Amino acid sequence: AMQRTSLLALLLTLIASASAFSPLSSLTAPRTPFSRKHALPSLPMPSPWPALRPPAGCTRTFTMATAAPVGNILVLDHLNINHEKGRHDVLKAFYFDVLGCAVDPRKIENLEKGKKTLWANMGINQLHLPEEDEAQVLEGTIVVTYPSLASLKARLASPPAALQGTRFGWEESGDGVVRVTCPWGNQFEIRGGDAFSRDPRGKQPGDASEPLGMPELRIRVPFGSNVEGIQRFYSQVMDSPAEVQGEGGGLSATVHCGEGQRLVFEQAAEGEEVVHSDYHVSMYIKDLPGTFERAEELGLIFVNPRFKRKAHNLEEAVDQCMFRILNIVDPDSASDGPILKLEHEIRSMVNKDGTPYKSCPFDT
Repeated sequence: AMQRTSLLALLLTLIASASAFSPLSSLTAPRTPFSRKHALPSLPMPSPWPALRPPAGCTRTFTMATAAPVGNILVLDHLNINHEKGRHDVLKAFYFDVLGCAVDPRKIENLEKGKKTLWANMGINQLHLPEEDEAQVLEGTIVVTYPSLASLKARLASPPAALQGTRFGWEESGDGVVRVTCPWGNQFEIRGGDAFSRDPRGKQPGDASEPLGMPELRIRVPFGSNVEGIQRFYSQVMDSPAEVQGEGGGLSATVHCGEGQRLVFEQAAEGEEVVHSDYHVSMYIKDLPGTFERAEELGLIFVNPRFKRKAHNLEEAVDQCMFRILNIVDPDSASDGPILKLEHEIRSMVNKDGTPYKSCPFDT
């Protein structure tokens, strides 16, 4: 009888512990209206996912960074950026034949038809590549890691004929970093070696990609931008750890997207023009209702007519497992207007009924 009592007590303790970290808690817990004095700008939140550290005896880490605090943003899932309509040949040659990204099977029909959107998988991350009359060029840099750069450099040195006459190019710097320009001008910084491995939480569907993932996305902002305001936006509205680094014109803001992945905002040189297009970043978060309410209080909810799923209010956001914002503002001075226009697709990892959201790349 004593043994049964002890086992029952242990079981109840484990259930209570698991419930405390349940991804469903964000949909059921009472929500407090947004207030700057109640915001937690730098406190890490407990994650429903296991800490992203290598197994015992393994020295590899899945990104460039060492373990970072885990906040509300769990992963920067993808960058959505247009390619030139009618040039699937160039798209395929660069992203799949040269970079070694994996074709997402959910878009394989488009690849076979030679038109419409393709998704290029890189471990747990993706690039969404819809087609429009004009390709978009990111104001920034896409950082990608590989287990080794040898095979990639061999492909870069002998590119497919479809890349001739485009803006494609590459160079290797003295620190072993390979810098690649896509056929339309997007900049990639590629690093490789034993220091990197895949994110152990999961991957996108289909075959494994040669790239391990996208540990960092850098976004340029005009010189003199309110970088501290960007940091406050992510720490207070998005509830994720963020810090300001540098000084003066070298000031930058780093946002931690889970453990080891970063979204970095860097100032351009003085006098240099920075023009952002309507590309967007997509991320999974733990607390969709709370984040929606904080964004709504600042008037940031955005509905993009381009996409089928739309969320005008909290009920629709929970039902659609997502909502969008367009403007990054300083919560301390939101009336000053946007610091930067960068569309965010903010997703929940669970459906309204608590089941895993179908597109979320986590295995658990």
